Amino acid sequence: MADMMTNILKLNRLENQQIYPQVTEFDLGEQLCECLLQYENVWEKAEIEIDTDIAENVRVKADAELLSHVWNNLFSNAFKFTPSGGMVTVTLTATEHHAIVKVTDTGCGMTPEVGAHIFEKFYQGDTSHSVQGNGLGLALVKRVVDIMQGEISVESAVGKGSAFTVKIRRT
Repeated sequence: MADMMTNILKLNRLENQQIYPQVTEFDLGEQLCECLLQYENVWEKAEIEIDTDIAENVRVKADAELLSHVWNNLFSNAFKFTPSGGMVTVTLTATEHHAIVKVTDTGCGMTPEVGAHIFEKFYQGDTSHSVQGNGLGLALVKRVVDIMQGEISVESAVGKGSAFTVKIRRT
């Protein structure tokens, strides 16, 4: 209940522009690794394989705290929906103007109908995991990415997994 209230308040502030990004320049690859390592116990316990391909020296100008919410939510979901023995892959590539992060899992995946609604508040496509979430995480992720003037997309197939791609401006 406390997590849900915290997420509701964060989302409300983000939607009402009461949170203004504190933009700093930082190494996105380092941030991704730090966030991912927070889940080491989770992936070891679940026997989930981790594969990373993180480009070095990809610097972005963004709000590091807000972006950490994005990565933590995407990682949390990837581990939550990937069965034991599955794999979660994290990649970071860069173009001259963008950093592109892709979080892929070999979890249960989702139908196109579910995928069309996953960034909506309180929407939970897989109700078998509803006790572990409140349907606000991806709405928060979408709002943060929008505030950062980035893009987020998802590709998914039932029984094969999901891949979330976040594109953030570097300058």
